Amino acid sequence: MSTMPSRVELCPLTLSGQDEFCSLARASIGLHLPWVQLPANAEDFRSWMRRFDDGTNRGLLVRVRETGEAAGMVNINSIIRGRYQGASLGYAAFAPSAGRGYMTEGLTLALRHAFDDLRLHRLEANIQPANKASLALVQRLGFHYEGLSPAYLYIDGEWRDHERWAVTAPEPWTPDPSLPRV
Repeated sequence: MSTMPSRVELCPLTLSGQDEFCSLARASIGLHLPWVQLPANAEDFRSWMRRFDDGTNRGLLVRVRETGEAAGMVNINSIIRGRYQGASLGYAAFAPSAGRGYMTEGLTLALRHAFDDLRLHRLEANIQPANKASLALVQRLGFHYEGLSPAYLYIDGEWRDHERWAVTAPEPWTPDPSLPRV
């Protein structure tokens, strides 16, 4: 991972960001489908944001430091503690800033946050096999291919196959001693 200062920062995704998020999601539909469906109206956004209420999912915006524009989003989903200490990642660039490397930097920051702050050990990214940009992104960041999950997620009206990619916390890593022993 780069030692240069990042051009982006991570910010919590909040209800107050609804208008900006929905506008960017609508502008990015051509980029996102059939890979992901993001909420593009107020009702869907509020419903989607409820997933973050119990703490098992974290929503983050990738913002360009220089301009403050939202370049994309990263979700750390289904956080499981105990012996697993893992989660899955969801992410998407927004079309106006796609292709500039912001998501590589944003996902790098999200990995650091997950491993250092959340003290997770393992992160998975499940990606449709034809999504070449997303596959290249996780490969750049050191994820390893683990297999194919047939009919894994229901997206855009179909059950879609996904490749499973994972990365574990850099060594040495030790679990937080305050975590319950299982």
